[in-house]
Amino acid sequence: MGLDMGDRYTHYCALDEEGSVVERDHLFTGLGAFEVVFAERPPMRVVLEAGTHSPWASRVLKDCGHEVIVANPRKVRAIYSSDNKTDKLDAETLARIGRLDPKLLAPIEHRSADAQVDLAMVRARDALIRTRTLLINHVRGAVKSVGGRIPASSAESFPKRAPQIPKALWPALGPLVDTIGKLTVQIRKFDKEIERCADEKYPETKKLRKVNSIGALTSVAYVLTIDDPMRFGHSRDVGAYLGLRPRHNQSGLMNKQLGITKAGDTYMRRLLVGSAQYILGPFGQDCELRRWGLELAKRGAKNSKKRATVGVARKLAVLLHRLLVSETPYDPEYNSKHRKSKVTNKTSQ
Repeated sequence: MGLDMGDRYTHYCALDEEGSVVERDHLFTGLGAFEVVFAERPPMRVVLEAGTHSPWASRVLKDCGHEVIVANPRKVRAIYSSDNKTDKLDAETLARIGRLDPKLLAPIEHRSADAQVDLAMVRARDALIRTRTLLINHVRGAVKSVGGRIPASSAESFPKRAPQIPKALWPALGPLVDTIGKLTVQIRKFDKEIERCADEKYPETKKLRKVNSIGALTSVAYVLTIDDPMRFGHSRDVGAYLGLRPRHNQSGLMNKQLGITKAGDTYMRRLLVGSAQYILGPFGQDCELRRWGLELAKRGAKNSKKRATVGVARKLAVLLHRLLVSETPYDPEYNSKHRKSKVTNKTSQ
């Protein structure tokens, strides 16, 4: 069966073993409706696309005893490239692809319900940060438009610069400054809650925070995004999972160098890139990862600094996964020591 989920209604199409359509209908997109429609059905393979409703829908369908495949929308090109796209046909297309070969759907695994709730808090903090930044930029732009200027400051101390705002603009910008202050207070509350969550609910983040530039926010977001680290066969797969792997376009003698895929979780990728920028910045601690990135940035190629930042972010994603699945504590000079020990062993032999 293929499901095409919308905000109000979900269209579904069921196929038999021969591939013939045996049922086609729609239901209300909600927990109660799904439980009523799918609880009494015999076990079957159900295919749906990843989206806003797919996490809870996949859990309900699994509880009803069905095999659930959540398709990656980026991979289901047959639907988006169709010139006759309807919800009914989309449901049938998903069913037919799932019947033919589920691997064509590039199935994904949704995180657990508890992880989804905790991650909602992390995402809510990010929404407040972006809203505060938008308001600050608006206030600065409005002041500049009348010939004024607000001195540079951190986002937390920006409300203290309110006296720099011209009196004529205060009726329009004063409420925004007050909102910025309230957002800062709420962001601090989220920060404390995330730190408490890291210490009490996710003790494995303690190892991750040993890495330079990784704090409570990034470590909690990483653990919640990865969810089950054992589902990755190799730590290097995490880089591709988070969209930090370069795209490939090779044909014959042509092998173009392309940008990263940008697949996976955008927010987690942004956090890792921010951590990489800190590692390569003036306050980053000396370690193998920093030296590797700085050496890559010195090569002088086009966008070498950006490539170095993305490269460090990718290595950071792999390193954090390795720390999660192994008992080995973090050592900033691990690779150097490992190579030296190999050379010593070969020399002694």
